[in-house]
Amino acid sequence: MTERIVLAYSGGLDTSVAIGWIAEATGAEVIAVAVDVGQGGESLETIRQRALGCGAVEAYVADARDEFATEYCMPALKANALYMDAYPLVSAVSRPVIVKHLVAAARKFGATTVSHGCTGKGNDQVRFEVGIQTLGPDLKCIAPVRDLALTRDKAIAFAEEKGLPIETTKKNPFSIDQNVWGRAVETGFLEDIWNGPTKDVYDYTESPEFPPVADEVTISFKEGIPVAIDGNPVTPLQAIEELNRRAGAQGVGRIDIVEDRLVGIKSREIYEAPGAMALIAAHRELENVTVEREQARFKKTVDQRWTELVYDGQWFSPLKRSLETFIDDTQKYVTGDIRMDLHGGRATVTGRRSDVGLYDFNLATYDSGDTFDQSMARGFIELFGMSSKVASSRDQRAGA
Repeated sequence: MTERIVLAYSGGLDTSVAIGWIAEATGAEVIAVAVDVGQGGESLETIRQRALGCGAVEAYVADARDEFATEYCMPALKANALYMDAYPLVSAVSRPVIVKHLVAAARKFGATTVSHGCTGKGNDQVRFEVGIQTLGPDLKCIAPVRDLALTRDKAIAFAEEKGLPIETTKKNPFSIDQNVWGRAVETGFLEDIWNGPTKDVYDYTESPEFPPVADEVTISFKEGIPVAIDGNPVTPLQAIEELNRRAGAQGVGRIDIVEDRLVGIKSREIYEAPGAMALIAAHRELENVTVEREQARFKKTVDQRWTELVYDGQWFSPLKRSLETFIDDTQKYVTGDIRMDLHGGRATVTGRRSDVGLYDFNLATYDSGDTFDQSMARGFIELFGMSSKVASSRDQRAGA
């Protein structure tokens, strides 16, 4: 029986060429697997037909948009996941769901190997292969760009020689990855980190320089998950999509960062994540209202470690799973409404309310009706500063 290889297929030049390239290099049959995580663009059926036209013996497509939003984006939201305090894990959080469908397809079609289109210097090769070896330890992995010398110029030449049904333009200088959680752009002139991004870099967001009138939005959460926008019930996918549209129209969520890659190099990346950044800003503020102080302080450490693990391709790791148990516990009372103004590139919180919040107006107010006993403060300060006071006295006696 001829060996079969499952290929993570996007419908673009590189993975379209990879179908024939892998077949010629290995003698195996190639099964193309496309996973819809809300990247938009062409229909899945168009992509499926292109894969068959490029020589795939089977082409399998999966609509994973709701699954991705609910099971992958929402945990990232609950963790306020921003790598290097800026990047909302646009690509990193999509890889595990794609891996899940690749391994399922390998089982369905009897494949022994899974292939992806990543280079040998990026993060995604690690995310794909660590995930694959975790969910399918018996499966092998190959990467045509890294392992079979499939460079972009060779891909264009191969496509033209074979007459493949794909566009082989050399004009697009960027490498782009996108899904409903955001969009990532790199390479080309952006590799000179002094160069500013040009207008053609962006697609999910309008320029914030001349914004339309401010857009006021109220996001309702239940246990850390958005459940309504302006009073209208939404699924996680619908919440992200609506805020992508509304926050994107105001230029919210543009990120330009020199990022520390897992493989040890620094890389300049442009991201657009209007929905993700608006939701994270709202979620953080609702946590400020509803999560107890010491729990909130410790959660920041847990959130950062969770984010680093996911960035590093450890979605299926025991530690990430354990951290998520803690994060989920902190979300028990993260229920309420956040009002925001979306305007000129900013998502600004202007109001918050919660029936299970920890904000007590009578304790906080300085007006009549104040229930805080200010006479307690003097003794508290004495005790709170006692250890520092004793240590300072020791230092003075010791001549320090």
